[in-house]
Amino acid sequence: MIEVKANMAGSVWKIVVAQGDEVTDGQDLVILESMKMEIPIQTDEDGTVVDIKVQEGDFVNEGDVLATIKES
Repeated sequence: MIEVKANMAGSVWKIVVAQGDEVTDGQDLVILESMKMEIPIQTDEDGTVVDIKVQEGDFVNEGDVLATIKES
C-alpha cells in the first residue's frame, strides 16, 4: 500500500477522488488550502484508492496520511 501524505500543514479544501477510484501517476487526490493558496496533493503511482483518511474541512499537519492507494 502507498500512503499519500501532506507535504505541508493546511486545511483540506477539496477531495478530488473517492474510495475505489483508479488513479494515475501525477493525478490530484486532495487539494489543501494554506495561507489562501490551493496546493494539490498528487499520487506518484498508478493504482486504486483504498481509503481516504481525511474529510473536507479537516486540518492536517505535514506528514499526515491523506489517502492510501493499492498499486496496480
